[in-house]
Amino acid sequence: MLLEALGSVLIGLALSWAATRHLAERLPSRRTVFTTGTLGALFGAYVTHVALGPGHEPATLIGSAAIGAVLLSLLLRPSTRRLHRALPF
Repeated sequence: MLLEALGSVLIGLALSWAATRHLAERLPSRRTVFTTGTLGALFGAYVTHVALGPGHEPATLIGSAAIGAVLLSLLLRPSTRRLHRALPF
């Protein structure tokens, strides 16, 4: 379980780093992004571990990455560019 937690923290940090590198203008502060990514990945590892049980380390890490990415996506703000509609209504 300790290696799963460490792996999920590293996955969360990697996801956060990638998000801040590619989507910096659409995210809040870096501290918020890194905290959310790390805690989201830990929560994902916990939920996946409870659901599958011990002995499923690769699946636990995949679940950790999935839930961490979903929580990071909730931080995204709309882009500053506005789409123009063809019709006025």
